[in-house]
Amino acid sequence: MSRDFNKAILLGRLARDPDVRFTPNKQKTARITLCCGKQWKNKVTGEMQSHTDFITVTAWSGTAEILEKYTKKGSQILVEGHIATRDYDDAKTGQHKWVFEVVADSIVLLSGGQQGVSAGGGGGYSSAPQGDGGNVKSDAADAAGGSYFDDDFPLDFSDIESGAGDPEIPF
Repeated sequence: MSRDFNKAILLGRLARDPDVRFTPNKQKTARITLCCGKQWKNKVTGEMQSHTDFITVTAWSGTAEILEKYTKKGSQILVEGHIATRDYDDAKTGQHKWVFEVVADSIVLLSGGQQGVSAGGGGGYSSAPQGDGGNVKSDAADAAGGSYFDDDFPLDFSDIESGAGDPEIPF
């Protein structure tokens, strides 16, 4: 018997304010972009190098509400969740596209607002849609022809300044 495991734990800062919307079933959902960076020393040159990943995170219900109330661009949070995929047809190009994102099961606020406030998991908040088994997309979204978000993926990162290396995010 094989056993599978899907778990993501991320620590980072919000690249922008949470994008909070409602599904056709009136369920609150929030999408954030989490900046997660790492640094290492180049073994050849001895110089420090860095890289930043921008990871899309989706939260539901109470977890989405906590993100809306207590976080903003630059807030540091810890996200525990699972990796999910969804697909959609790009309205502009007509291409069928796949999106990989993290669905937050719980969050811990580390800065910006209520420090140390947590949501999800044992906090009584459900971050996945009711009756959906944790999938990002439900029958209501399928019937509507796509994502819960009106805009096409990917998010526009044009308001984030970038230099020669990693994006410079002023926190």
